[in-house]
Amino acid sequence: MQATARLRSVSASRELLWNLVLRELRSKYRRSILGWSWSLLNPLATVVTYSFVFGVLFQSNPPKGDPSGIELFAFFLLCALLPWNFFSAVTNGGMGILIQNAGLVRKVAFPRETLVLANVGQALVQFVIEMALLAVVLVFVGSPLIPWLPVTILLMVLLAVFAAGFALALSALAVYYRDLSYLWGIFLQLWFFATPIVYAPSFADENLPAWTVRLLEANPMTAFVNAFRATLYDGTAPGLRGVAYCVGLAAASFAFGWWVFGKLSRRFAEEL
Repeated sequence: MQATARLRSVSASRELLWNLVLRELRSKYRRSILGWSWSLLNPLATVVTYSFVFGVLFQSNPPKGDPSGIELFAFFLLCALLPWNFFSAVTNGGMGILIQNAGLVRKVAFPRETLVLANVGQALVQFVIEMALLAVVLVFVGSPLIPWLPVTILLMVLLAVFAAGFALALSALAVYYRDLSYLWGIFLQLWFFATPIVYAPSFADENLPAWTVRLLEANPMTAFVNAFRATLYDGTAPGLRGVAYCVGLAAASFAFGWWVFGKLSRRFAEEL
């Protein structure tokens, strides 16, 4: 099926996509006592851990927000950690979504892409809640981020498209190669520390060789992390070049993931 025909098919299945998103949201914390509170407790626990390890043990001082004046490691970390957690959730969840719904894929005719996009949708709902709470707290402590909220929302959409491209490709490949989930977990750990989440970009500039710095700067998630920190932590406009880079990354990732999914989708029913 051609890419445009597949896009029309997914667009015509909007009601199905919405119902799948609702199903994912309802089942996410089913039978857990704290329910959706875990979506806040998990990142907070991570922040406490990293704040202690890097902020206390290693005496890592965050840069001072300009012009916000904020200088607190927890906020500096959260502005990057929440986007990273969203990307990780979309790719990890999307990778196994076809396998988890094997019976549905084998027996029902519908655009298979909607399963992956539904996973993106439910992760995006959680991401919006987390970012909204972070924005409220940052405004309270003095970040002038309100004029840049539209840019932040744009960045969230671009990150969702970027992550969806990875999820589409990974979900299709995982049908054929079941070891992929283990390899992706290892790769994500390496990618996490190659992204300036627990450290400032200036740390790499001062302590690493120039070629390593250039490699880290080319890291796609570095562009997203720096842009989110600019609008939230600093309370200023991100660089136009950085935003344009995020747009290009989102378009390229989604186009590639869509292509891979289309090429491999013909034999999903047999492989599952």
